[in-house]
Amino acid sequence: DLLYLKLSTKETTPRGILASNVSLGSSTTEFTALAGYSVLDLPNARLDVVGGARVWSVENKLSFNGGLLNGRTFKDSETWVDAMGGLKGRVDLSDKVYLTGMALGGGGSSDFAWDLLGGLGYEITDRISAIAGYRAIGVDYQNGPFDFDVTIQGPIIGASITF
Repeated sequence: DLLYLKLSTKETTPRGILASNVSLGSSTTEFTALAGYSVLDLPNARLDVVGGARVWSVENKLSFNGGLLNGRTFKDSETWVDAMGGLKGRVDLSDKVYLTGMALGGGGSSDFAWDLLGGLGYEITDRISAIAGYRAIGVDYQNGPFDFDVTIQGPIIGASITF
C-alpha cells in the first residue's frame, strides 16, 4: 500500500512588515507492507490475520516572502517505522462483486497508528479488481518538537492486483 499526500497554502499578511506573504507546504508519504494468514476460508468469504510494517515520511516547509523575513525558509522532516497488525476480510456478493474491509492498529516509533477501510469491489479479471469505498488512517507521532497527530480520511478509488 502506498499513499502520497501534498498540501500547501499561501497567505498575505495584514501589514507586510515581517513578511508580505507566508507559504506553508507539507508532503506525506506512507508505505505499508503486510503478510497474512487465512483464519476463515469459505467459498464466498475470507478473513485474514495480517501483520507487517508501515513507514511514514513527512516534510513541512514554512517560507516568508517580502518584509524583514524575506527569503527565510524553515524545514522540518521525520521518517519513522511502525509495526502494524489486524484483520482483512472479503465477502462475495456475486461472481464479480464483493465487499472488502480492513482494520489495522500498531505502533513502535509512533504512540499509536490505525487504519480502517471499507469498500465495494468488482473483479475485472481473476487477478485485477477495481475498488471504491471509504478509508481513514491515523497516526500520533512525536519526536522532540516534531509533532504529527493526524487523521487522513475520505472516499477512495483504487485497484487490487493478486499475485
